[in-house]
Amino acid sequence: MFKSVRIVPTFILLFVFILSSCNLPSSAQATEEPNAVFTQAALTVQAQLSEATPFNTPTLPPPAPTNTAITLPTTVLATLPPAASATPVCDQAQFIKDVTIPDGTTFLPNETFVKTWRLRNAGNCTWSGYTLVFDSGESMNGTSPIAIGTVSPGQEVDLSVTLTAPATNGSYRSYWRIRNPSGVLLPVLNGNQGQSFFADIKVGASSSGYDFYTRAASAVWISSAGSLTFGGPDSDADGFAMYKDGQKVEGGSTPSKVLETHPQFVDDGVISGRFPAYNVVTGEHFTAQIGFLAKADGTCGAGNAKFQLNYKEGGGSVTPLNSWTETCDGTLKSVDVDLTSLAGKNVEFILAILANGPSTQDWAIWIRPQIAIP
Repeated sequence: MFKSVRIVPTFILLFVFILSSCNLPSSAQATEEPNAVFTQAALTVQAQLSEATPFNTPTLPPPAPTNTAITLPTTVLATLPPAASATPVCDQAQFIKDVTIPDGTTFLPNETFVKTWRLRNAGNCTWSGYTLVFDSGESMNGTSPIAIGTVSPGQEVDLSVTLTAPATNGSYRSYWRIRNPSGVLLPVLNGNQGQSFFADIKVGASSSGYDFYTRAASAVWISSAGSLTFGGPDSDADGFAMYKDGQKVEGGSTPSKVLETHPQFVDDGVISGRFPAYNVVTGEHFTAQIGFLAKADGTCGAGNAKFQLNYKEGGGSVTPLNSWTETCDGTLKSVDVDLTSLAGKNVEFILAILANGPSTQDWAIWIRPQIAIP
């Protein structure tokens, strides 16, 4: 019986010894389990997921673009409807050209001219009873309305109007239109603002001047005794007209361009010279110095006469412009006559001397008589 008790403790001691030897350190390298590393990593991730701080999942970059072809939508061209044809117009004109008086033509003041335009009936109605009418600008004394006559569609016609240039220098336009029998004004293709056509002119007072001294030989000289020949002699009892340049005149001077016109040697004798016609320009004046020749000793004579400037237009009568009564008092008189009232007219000027009583020593003179713009 005692023998059995001893065996059991021995066995127990042997078992404890085996267990203890398993935990003793060993110099031999242990063989690692193949899945041990992955098991440990998994445990580490599990531990991180269990922590309180949340984990930010990184944003992955978008996938690389591919070369996949993009299919574009096919454009479908809309089918446009055909253009509508123009609606026929009944009343319509078309400006073709200026037949006369190009734009900017210069005229003298009050000069008359005829302006002509060429137009086409561009509508589909015949012009019958239509008229040319003034519309705006300067009428230039043009007649309005003016009958046009019959003009078929597509036909061209020349339309004319007589106009008169204004009396004042400047640029002017006269606008005209076509009017139908109902009073409606026609549109004008190629016209001014599609409505009208015009005459465009300039007025220029370009004075050529008129020298009575140089034209004296061309004048018609007469006295109470009849016709006279220019140039004297100065002893002609019927009167005379001649040059007296360089001779002493009252006041003591010896001017040039001196025209002497002595009346017939009778009481109240007369002499006159009618000069070739001249077209007067706006702004022109007649100017001269008037008086008497001096005697041989330089003193003044007994001259006493009336100086006259007259004119004659066409077949009309003689019309006075101005007159001056002069005596030989030792002083010449300067005269100046504005010819505005005659602007644009073609007139013959007349220089005349009328003796006041006896004509003895009425050695009447005109010094540099002329027409010019001052």
